[in-house]
Formats: sequence, C-alpha cells, structure tokens
Amino acid sequence: MPHELTIGELSTRSGVSASALRFYERHGLIESWRTDGNQRRYEPVTLRRVALIQAGKAAGIPLERIRAALQTLPAGKAPTKRDWERLSRAWRAELDARLLALASIRDRLTTCIGCGCLSLRTCGLLNPDDAAAADGPGAQYFLRRDAA
Repeated sequence: MPHELTIGELSTRSGVSASALRFYERHGLIESWRTDGNQRRYEPVTLRRVALIQAGKAAGIPLERIRAALQTLPAGKAPTKRDWERLSRAWRAELDARLLALASIRDRLTTCIGCGCLSLRTCGLLNPDDAAAADGPGAQYFLRRDAA
C-alpha cells in the first residue's frame, strides 16, 4: 500500500487547512481511518478528491452537489481524467447559467436595475412608474436577462 498521509501531510500537499479537511470529513466529502493512537490517516487518493472539492468550490458548486458527485467515484481509487470530465460536464449548465446572470448584472450596473428608486435619468425610460415592482421585490432587472 502506498504511503498513508497524516492530516498535516494532506494539508501541506493539498494547500487546504487541517480544519477544512476535518470539515470535509465530517460532511462526508473525504474519509480517513484512525491509528491505534487515534490519529487520522488518509489514502493518497484523497489528495485528488480534495483537489476536486477545491475545483468545485472555486466554480461555486455547493458542497452538497460536490459530495453527491464524489459518491459516484470508486472508493480507494484516484479519480481519472474521464471521471473529472464527467463531473465537470454535469456542472457545466449551472455554471453557464451563472455566467449569463453575472454578465447581465455587470452590464446593468450603470443603468436602471429595477429597484424602484427611480433616481437615475434612465429609470424613467427603463422602469416607468416602477413597472418592475409588478415582478416582485428587489432589483428585478438584475434577476432577469431580458430586461431593458
């Protein structure tokens, strides 16, 4: 069996704090076993799993979805390139939708956002008489891509 990792080694190698690793373990994202001295030990493949968690987090994928994705991987085996392609493909539509929403927000930052304040010169044109209020509370033009 390849060298098992202590929590400190896994932390150093992955760049993830020991407290975050314990959090991941408590929430079923990674697994360890205990030595006779009650110290955590991790399989080397845990490094790849931690990297997948970090990539998912960086993409804004909720930990629950990351956990569900990790549960589809074979236990005790490092995820392959094909595994990563499958996982990332499943997240792609969500990321594409988020990118469109962010682009819409970015493009509306200097114009009327449908908040109801009607304080900008363009609000009278883009949201006359606070028509956006009919769509619900908040800055409605941030929430939809087809507005103004």
